[in-house]
Amino acid sequence: MRSQPTIPIQPRKPIPAGPPFPILEAKLAPALGRPGIVPRANLLDWLEASAGTPVVAICAPAGYGKTVLAAEWAKRDRRPFVWLSIDRHDNDPAVLLTYLAMGLDRVEPIDPAVFAALASRGASITHTVLPPLATAMSSKALPVVVVLDDVHVLHDQEGRDALAVLVDHLPQGSQLVVISRDEPPLPMARWRAEGRLAELGQGELAMGPVEAGLLLRAARVELPDPEVAELTRRTEGWPVALYLAALSIRAQHPRNGAGVGLSGEDRFLVDYLRSVLLAGLSPTEVQFLTRTAVLDRLSGPLCDAVLGTTGSGAVLASLERANLLVVPLDRQREWYRYHPLFRELLCGQLERHEPELVHQLLLRAARWCQRHGLPEAAIGYAMDAGDADLVARGVERAAIGVYRSGRLATVQRWFDWFDDHGLIQQYPAVAMLGAWVQALGGHAAAAERWAAAAEQGSYEGMLPDGSASIDGWRALLRAKLCRHGVTQMRADAELALTLIPVGSLWRAPAQLLAGISHLLAGDLAVADGLLAEAVEVAQDTGATLAASVALAERAILAIGRQDWQDAAALVDQARSVVGTAHLEACVTSIVLYAAAARVAIHQRDRAQADQDLARAQLLQPQATHALPYYAVQARLELIRAYLALTDVAAAQTVVREVDDLLRWRPDLGTLPDQADQLRSQLDHLRGELIGASSLTVAELRLLPLLPTHHSFREIGQHLHLSQHTVKSQALSIYRKLGASSRGQAVQRARTLGLLAA
Repeated sequence: MRSQPTIPIQPRKPIPAGPPFPILEAKLAPALGRPGIVPRANLLDWLEASAGTPVVAICAPAGYGKTVLAAEWAKRDRRPFVWLSIDRHDNDPAVLLTYLAMGLDRVEPIDPAVFAALASRGASITHTVLPPLATAMSSKALPVVVVLDDVHVLHDQEGRDALAVLVDHLPQGSQLVVISRDEPPLPMARWRAEGRLAELGQGELAMGPVEAGLLLRAARVELPDPEVAELTRRTEGWPVALYLAALSIRAQHPRNGAGVGLSGEDRFLVDYLRSVLLAGLSPTEVQFLTRTAVLDRLSGPLCDAVLGTTGSGAVLASLERANLLVVPLDRQREWYRYHPLFRELLCGQLERHEPELVHQLLLRAARWCQRHGLPEAAIGYAMDAGDADLVARGVERAAIGVYRSGRLATVQRWFDWFDDHGLIQQYPAVAMLGAWVQALGGHAAAAERWAAAAEQGSYEGMLPDGSASIDGWRALLRAKLCRHGVTQMRADAELALTLIPVGSLWRAPAQLLAGISHLLAGDLAVADGLLAEAVEVAQDTGATLAASVALAERAILAIGRQDWQDAAALVDQARSVVGTAHLEACVTSIVLYAAAARVAIHQRDRAQADQDLARAQLLQPQATHALPYYAVQARLELIRAYLALTDVAAAQTVVREVDDLLRWRPDLGTLPDQADQLRSQLDHLRGELIGASSLTVAELRLLPLLPTHHSFREIGQHLHLSQHTVKSQALSIYRKLGASSRGQAVQRARTLGLLAA
């Protein structure tokens, strides 16, 4: 068989170390303070005295000055501070940890491998991202204080677990400060019991009469001491209530503080906002505040678009000067936000008085963001507005880019929105993207459900890649999932190539799948030619995942014809693409690692072979019948590698996995026959060796959770297994790794490369 020549991959400029998505600088610094901040000397002294305690928790309801206190501490303390203001987008752990890494990098440069891991598609936070980030944190030469503001917004369990792990890697003299409206969902009880937690609560943050007097004077309000004391009593020392009272007193000049009629209840603020604070503003200003409260961030042009007016930038600047809880986010005063409590109250005011406007205001915000290159903000506002058409248009354009940046949880949240609203059958393009992502995650049942939805409904207009019809996307997805055999896979891939235009990002995957369909059918020469073309198309369109797989598939073909020199060159090219595009943790890279292991064994490079086998083993749990040809083909190559190493136990384990996969997808061309031949070879061998390579898929799924602080019961809840099952799997892991305890098993797995050091 004549092979296609190996086409060198054109060298690309190395991707600089840094975040895989645009960074909002305002999140990495505390909000700019307004004049007249009251220094809280006693609390600052207490914080400085806590320097030897690894974790500081500042927890109290909104309006207690938690953020201001931490910002003042940062000015006094000699240590560098890393600041992160958490918002709803940080519920994607890749986003949360990227911002944290950015902050640490600005204090002292960290290993670029951290950003590479964060950008890796489908990367395991526990296994791939946390180890290098924890190492970067623990190796800091200087002590650092990491402040996480608004931790109560963080609902993602994986992100919370990551923070708990990082605490254990704080260098000597460093601290993690968590600021929250309530006790954060972190292992507070354990830290408390270990003496590693210092806490400030509502009682400590409440102001006494002396501090209240200072606050009133800073707001240009003078009251006799008895009236200050009475006002403090009635507000229960709540700083924001005292501040709002000062604004009212200054505006109305009542005879004493008692005349303001304050209490320490949240309910007071609703009435107070309506009858006192907003009453002192013009109707135009009140309307501006309430109607723009739907926005997470405000700029003059955005507010103009939302309100259908002009001059909003000047209004924002004026409101900031009036100390109306409008916070600038940059020194140029281009972007602002409302104090969270103030915004909540304004939104409540809007819902009570103009509820019919909320939908339209959100839609205007979404459309403005869409026009001005803020697709994620546009999707968020459209979701809040409940406009499924607008959400769908945004997701169709943004999903692949966000997924490629490693923010899987963000993309999944968008898909969940359609699923929760029962809309996936109405938006076939979204359903196709959802099925594609689910398949890459190894979620076979979910991928099939979304794929079935993609076959329904109609699509009007041109798709984002220039396709004139949804039929090309549907054909590509059918080929990808290969649910109806190799012949149908080939027909679907060829139809996709007919319908998907040149230049589309989907063109290379279609070419790749056409080549794989011929490979599975045994048409090896045709397959090699199509795969070589797929590499060229992928280079042209930036489809790095398709390029890496096509090169790996060509390497397997080269091995099959015993052209080991060509195979080694193709493996090297595929490695380069995978490394540049951060695809190490993507399930499709299992094909590369299987081929690379075989090449390394042929070259008698046992260390490299063991490394590639370990990498493939980590991807096995994701390699399911969602993508059956990858899952089976890679495992067959792994069996051949294990047989070459005389690791019969490992080969037997993988054969059983292949048998399970073929029960789901029996029509995979020549692969079932190859499996039979390998099974026959194993039947003639006798080997009782048990080792790390024989870990089952279930055990590999458990392994990354063993280094965490979670108990078997908690791990069971995470994996949806009983405590007994988790314990049985753990004991099996110990036995296969030759360990007698959890700690020994973790250490052994790290030595073998199954867990990062």
